[in-house]
Amino acid sequence: MEEIYFKRAMSAIIVLILAVLSFFLIKPILLSIIMGLLLAFLFMPIYRWTYKYVKSKNLSASLICVLFMLILIIPMWLLTPMIIDQSFKFYLAAQQMDFITPFKKIFPSLFASDQFSSEVGSVLRSFITKTTNSFMNSISQVILNFPTLALHFIVVIFTFFFALRDNERLIGYVKSLLPFPKEVEKKLFDSSKAITAAVIYGQVVIGVLQGIVAGIGFLIFGVPNALLLTLLAIIAGIFPIIGTTLVWLPVAIYLLIANNIGAATGVLIFGLVSSSIDNFLRPVFVSKRTKVHSSLILIGMIGGLFLFGILGIIIGPLILAYLLIIIELYRGKQEPKFLVNGLKG
Repeated sequence: MEEIYFKRAMSAIIVLILAVLSFFLIKPILLSIIMGLLLAFLFMPIYRWTYKYVKSKNLSASLICVLFMLILIIPMWLLTPMIIDQSFKFYLAAQQMDFITPFKKIFPSLFASDQFSSEVGSVLRSFITKTTNSFMNSISQVILNFPTLALHFIVVIFTFFFALRDNERLIGYVKSLLPFPKEVEKKLFDSSKAITAAVIYGQVVIGVLQGIVAGIGFLIFGVPNALLLTLLAIIAGIFPIIGTTLVWLPVAIYLLIANNIGAATGVLIFGLVSSSIDNFLRPVFVSKRTKVHSSLILIGMIGGLFLFGILGIIIGPLILAYLLIIIELYRGKQEPKFLVNGLKG
């Protein structure tokens, strides 16, 4: 009997040691693996459509990976130099920009004091300078760390490929590891799939489209540094509550103060379309039954950004949503109700 317990204890210790070593082995590329899995989820409908006609899993997955690389690399190759150039121009313009005159026109009584106006102008100039410096430093870090980023990209592509090709086997393997009954297991997977779609399609994809629509307005009406502003609008559009209004509204006000009425009106129209596009596209991408509360997404995105970096914008809300799903299932509820799947207020 003691020998049996000893063997079990030794087996558990060995498994634990291997698990810890595996974690530290995978930790440097964990986010790349997660990114590959999320991309597989995002492109799965296209993969299945391609597989209907190609009839080869390897070829279908390869075509989707090539499509993704073209979608990613071509815009980066064409736009990165222009964004760097516009960032540098914006940085130089920020040093000479008059921040106070527009505010004096809008709030004359508040900015009547020259000392107060000077202090506000100094704070705004410092903020914009630090923000631009941070952005330029990020670009320089990408260039300096290119070999490391290339290795991460290889991990993303390989994970993406195998998750597409072997998605059924992967799901079956994960299900075999879960300690839940079949009924709970089905509810967990159904809820997780719906919530993942709600976050990725309903927030990220639609947010990117909203930023692009606002950016088209910037480009059409000749707004300075339009590509940089479009990038900011895309980032702002992904975050719930904040939205693209944070970018296009100040631009429209600036153009209005500069007496460029036509451009201000055009940017305002495109901005309103950008902000309202969510109401039209969300029901198309996400089931009306599947809703994630905005506060959950916002908290998850901000926390994820601090913990995981830019990828945390997607991972953060999913972690919180999955936790709530499991908690509700353990409570014996048929469906998760709190902050997930339809709670609006």
